[in-house]
Amino acid sequence: MDIQEYIESGILELYVYGALTSKESEEVSTVLKQYPEVEKEVEQIEAALQNLATAAAPYNPEEILAAIKAKLQGNDGVVQLNPASQKRTRLLSFISVAASVIFLIGIFVLLNRTNTLRKELQVVEIENKSLESKLQHSEDVLTQTKEILAVIRDPQIIKVPLTGQQVAPEAYVNVFWDKESNSAYIDAMGLPEPPEGFVYQVWSLKLDPLTPTSMGLLDDFANNSYKIFSLENPNDSQAFGITLEPAGGSETPTMEQLYTLGVVENNA
Repeated sequence: MDIQEYIESGILELYVYGALTSKESEEVSTVLKQYPEVEKEVEQIEAALQNLATAAAPYNPEEILAAIKAKLQGNDGVVQLNPASQKRTRLLSFISVAASVIFLIGIFVLLNRTNTLRKELQVVEIENKSLESKLQHSEDVLTQTKEILAVIRDPQIIKVPLTGQQVAPEAYVNVFWDKESNSAYIDAMGLPEPPEGFVYQVWSLKLDPLTPTSMGLLDDFANNSYKIFSLENPNDSQAFGITLEPAGGSETPTMEQLYTLGVVENNA
């Protein structure tokens, strides 16, 4: 046997790829045992293919090698040998196909990882926006708290306590009225949650004769954690009252639903 011609025939490459029939593989195995130089050539082919797979897909070269071998096999799992004049051309073709398969798998892995990173980045951006929103809310609450404390501690502010009436004896409210700025803070922590479809309405009152003027509504009562409401009050108030009215408020107070009432001290 011409060993060099046997090596150059391309059969050893097909043997490494697993593309021979069982009988052909047995024949090559027999030759390997008889000729050390043939066995060395097979080892070099295996090493070259392993290096190629590892370089292109270092995370799982074994799967890549299996994919290459499967790609090289036909529907019946057998690849026919080419004539001697086409042996090296055929070998280059196999290597080209193998490199193409590895390249495509590498591109797929890269795109998959890119998509994963993009999704993770989107999650981080959403979390950052949520944190920014919470931080802004905290800053707004802190600002509002400072404003409320400044009003409560201002000696020029008139504090008017409103006590519970017949419909709600346990209710209570404090009104902090700033005459100079025509504004009032309503501390409504002592009011129960209004029933669905109803809202609390604040009234500035003249007592003689009794003349009510609406200051506004305590809107979104349930979602106001501190139950502090700021309303305009340009009126020369002698008393304040709060009634329960249908959603949207009323033009005149529903006296049967008077929850709290308090007289301004210097008008008592």
